Amino acid sequence: MIVPVFNTFFHGRTPEIRNKIYGTLTILVLTGKMKATVGGRRVDIPAVWWEKGKVAAIDQTLLPDRVKIVRYSDYREVAKAIKTMVIRGAPTIGATAAYGIALAAAKNEDIKKAAKMLRATRPTAHDLFYGIDWMLSHLDDPVASAEDFAAELIERCKKIGENGERLIKNGSMILTHCNAGALATVDFGTALAPMRLAKRKGKEFFVFVDETRPRLQGANLTSWELMEEGIDHAIIADNAAGHYLKSEIDLVIIGADRIASNGDAANKIGSYEKAVVAKENGVPFYIAAPISTFDLKISGESEIPIEERSQSEVLQIGKQRIGPRGAKALNPAFDVTPARFITGFITEIGILKPSEIKKMA
Repeated sequence: MIVPVFNTFFHGRTPEIRNKIYGTLTILVLTGKMKATVGGRRVDIPAVWWEKGKVAAIDQTLLPDRVKIVRYSDYREVAKAIKTMVIRGAPTIGATAAYGIALAAAKNEDIKKAAKMLRATRPTAHDLFYGIDWMLSHLDDPVASAEDFAAELIERCKKIGENGERLIKNGSMILTHCNAGALATVDFGTALAPMRLAKRKGKEFFVFVDETRPRLQGANLTSWELMEEGIDHAIIADNAAGHYLKSEIDLVIIGADRIASNGDAANKIGSYEKAVVAKENGVPFYIAAPISTFDLKISGESEIPIEERSQSEVLQIGKQRIGPRGAKALNPAFDVTPARFITGFITEIGILKPSEIKKMA
């Protein structure tokens, strides 16, 4: 267990020594989790990391056709990458924002200004605000603090995998929505973490992957991650989930972007309807998320901001327009599932019922 001793281990050491140590620890912590094929070579790689004074990340807009590493040396570039979803997924956004603050600090720029710009990128994801606030209270060594934050997040996701893996049995038929894998969480994943660990324990199961319109994160990203892991799955149209929930699916695991203190949970648009249909058919519906995704300051759905994105995401797929010219589109990026439809939350501290969330405070 490396992460829990980070702060004690680094206490009193100079930044130069800490950075050298981090080079070694990064190898220990960040490898052996997400698999990817880069240039025909199999590698272990996180979604985002610190590299020689820059923020490095996988460009998620190019997946699954191409694995490209992008690098940013300015927090403004980082903010744009988050806004345009080059870098996405609530926990990954939080870690990336932490690195963005570290970039600003390294250049002696206005930290408050950097924090304000980063906060404005994606309003629904609570991890974004959690990561920024955490950095603002750990500015003694910003780079090391950002590395601490990312490493602790990875450890949390590993624990989520360990706690959720027992829900998966041999022969389980699982539905997931959007992408809540390593791409969305720096490494391991939230919804996909139990699946990764179950696979590595030799369990056989099948995953139904919602395509997740309009940006197709399920078809493009989740399927890519599952293929790299060798996990059996099939992409389905979003509106086919009800058909399979009625007859074949026996477990739903998704991620979340913000969870209120009463258990209401915001996730990618389309999650709410899956929860309702799952409830109707007696299928357990779980949300996997680290504690950083829980916003205990808000009481319920009415206080969760819902991001509205560009009409173009709905009116075209790639560069191909699918609606008549002049047509309008509505594009809420998230919806909220009321707590009554949620069986439990898979977290790093265990599987919690919605009624148990307030205990975390």
